Amino acid sequence: MAGTLITRAIQMPPQPNREDIEATWNYLQTGITKIMTNLQDGMDMTTYMGIYTAVHNFCTSQKATNIGGGTTGVGQAHRGAHLLGEDLYRKLKEYLNQHLAALHQESKAHTDEALLAFYIREWDRYTIAAKYIHHLFRYLNRHWVKREMDEGKKNTYDVYTLHLCQWRIEFFTLVHEKVMSAVLKLVEKQRNGETIEHGQIKQVVDSFVSLGLDEHDASKSTLDIYRSHFEKPFLAATKEFYQTESKQFVSENSVVEYMKKAEARLDEEEERVRMYLHNDIATMLRKTCNEALIADHSALLRDEFQVLLDNDREEDMARMYKLLSRIPEGLDPLRQKFEAHVRNAGLAAVAKVASDAEKLEPKVYVEALLETHTQYQTLVKRAFTEEPEFTRSLDNACREFVNRNDICKAGSSRSPELLAKYTDVLLRKSGTGVEEAELDATLTQIMTVFKYIEDKDVFQKFYSRMLARRLVHSNSSSDDAETSMISKLKEACGFEYTNKLQRMFQDMQISKDLNTGFREHTKGLQLDKQALDSSYSILGTSFWPLTAPHTTFNPPPEIQTDLDRFSLFYKNKHEGRKLTWLWQLCKGEVKTGYCRSSKTPYTLQVSVYQMAILLLFNDKDVQTYEDILSATQLTPEAHDAAMGILLKAKILHMKPDGDKPMPGKTFQLNYDFKSKKIRVNLNISTKTESKQEEVDTNKTIEEDRQLVLQSAIVRIMKARKKMKHSVLVSECISQIKSRFVPKVGDIKKNIEILLDKEYLERLDDDELGYLA
Repeated sequence: MAGTLITRAIQMPPQPNREDIEATWNYLQTGITKIMTNLQDGMDMTTYMGIYTAVHNFCTSQKATNIGGGTTGVGQAHRGAHLLGEDLYRKLKEYLNQHLAALHQESKAHTDEALLAFYIREWDRYTIAAKYIHHLFRYLNRHWVKREMDEGKKNTYDVYTLHLCQWRIEFFTLVHEKVMSAVLKLVEKQRNGETIEHGQIKQVVDSFVSLGLDEHDASKSTLDIYRSHFEKPFLAATKEFYQTESKQFVSENSVVEYMKKAEARLDEEEERVRMYLHNDIATMLRKTCNEALIADHSALLRDEFQVLLDNDREEDMARMYKLLSRIPEGLDPLRQKFEAHVRNAGLAAVAKVASDAEKLEPKVYVEALLETHTQYQTLVKRAFTEEPEFTRSLDNACREFVNRNDICKAGSSRSPELLAKYTDVLLRKSGTGVEEAELDATLTQIMTVFKYIEDKDVFQKFYSRMLARRLVHSNSSSDDAETSMISKLKEACGFEYTNKLQRMFQDMQISKDLNTGFREHTKGLQLDKQALDSSYSILGTSFWPLTAPHTTFNPPPEIQTDLDRFSLFYKNKHEGRKLTWLWQLCKGEVKTGYCRSSKTPYTLQVSVYQMAILLLFNDKDVQTYEDILSATQLTPEAHDAAMGILLKAKILHMKPDGDKPMPGKTFQLNYDFKSKKIRVNLNISTKTESKQEEVDTNKTIEEDRQLVLQSAIVRIMKARKKMKHSVLVSECISQIKSRFVPKVGDIKKNIEILLDKEYLERLDDDELGYLA
């Protein structure tokens, strides 16, 4: 290696007389010099034992008893050994100082990498020698050094530690700045793309760490020397380097290119710690780099974020997130911009499909909401590692555009209504035949939108009415899908939310068993005519969101006979129960035997009202408006709706022709009726009926909300007894917001109702009291 010292072989003198102290030290000094400068030639066992023995003899020489006069004595002999141990320790220390002074003088001839090579070589030689000398001076360590340390004497160390201390005092303090300067130049070369011998830096770092001795306890080490003489200048140089470089790079390149550069630099520094720095520096080095490369340019990065969002630059957003997450509060402005952007994107998506709110297809609306959510949920997952705060920003934005958009103007509850209608479309039987796995995935997406709906009670009302229709008309695509949806709602809102829905299913199962029993019962009767192929659904009033029909009705004799028979059968099984017939939900099938155009009779699927009208034509071909009303007892509204569909389908002809049925009109069978289908569905709800059902549902929602508000107020007051008016309002909102977001005006109105009903009373200082 360049700069290696040229040494000559050192011959050991003969073993000295133990009484000749000067000759003993000369012998020891020769041995120490051999170890310090010529250890590569090795050491034979004779020399090793000779030095060890000489140290022992030096420390135990009886000559020392004459020091200070007096007679020989055991106590004085011990004192002599003590004094001679101190003399040997002092002589060794002086020797080391002379050796290190020579090293310092020699180091002046070297700079930069040559200095590092010199420093490392001499450090290795010195510490290896120190270990040998430490072993050879074991007697001194065990006796004199131990006694001195036990007595609390300062600046006394074992022989190895003494070597380190003297290196630090006599050599390190004089050269560390030049050594560190050489290290920093080497690191800068590497940062500028040059290949360096990084093992040299690793060895320098290790030497700095080794010199950290605890002044209060020599057996312990500290990182003080390393931190003050290596870490501190290294971090300062790092900061200066990156501040200069980043400032220049930003001025000449785009923000995206700068982020790539910063990312690469940060990775390099992490690798640098692994390669040759001490782990202790990792945190502070990261902090220093974060400040120079990220914090100093954070405003520039954040300004670019909106551009990246607008252009869907996912990879670059991920890079920006990764960088800004490294500095305190670096991501807050990004989250705010992200939330505003998602909200605006959602509002724009709704506005795009909301040209005609009345004719808006539920599927189109819900898919517009889902598309926006899916797009930005994917972004949060990929670019922002599903960080909780970004997820919260996404949720806040979605909650806004789901509940307050062009369709939900003036606080209307159109979102939950349209969501319920879309769910109904999915769960109803249709010709599309959606795969079960695909259907379940879509229902899971429905629940994603449901999560953001504020008026969950509105969804519940519409959903339960639609479920009732599906169950009554046996129109569900599958029981498994229905059950799955209810399970999802139960998981989201609890047992209470879905209790009635589950009871509806139970009623349908009970009805199946009941119908089986009724058919068995009918078979055992001696009937004049063949019984109708009928089935009945018994629906519990408390669980089904169904209302009594809005019209009177006189069923045809064929139906009435079967009804009476079933009523008797049911009352025998369940005494004391009252049956109310929901005619508007009843339906049936009739076969045509009069059509000249078809050899195969058509099967007409009709409502019970339509059936009653058509059966009248069994008696005569022409019926008047008044006759039909009289026979069926229907209100004109119900009659006209049922008749309108029969006329439109051309089952009947009306004379004279006109827009709609009315008094004075006559109706007759169309013997030339034609249809491409053998089974013709005429049981279609009209727009008027659908509109009326929406009005009824919304009215029920408002009534239910009043009850929910009143029960919540009473529950809170019963628990608290006394409460300020404003606190009661806040508590009420807190308890109910999971079902719907109550308006403060509605809460105050219901407080007044409860005051009038004497559930509550007014007290002094705007307080309310509970009246038991």
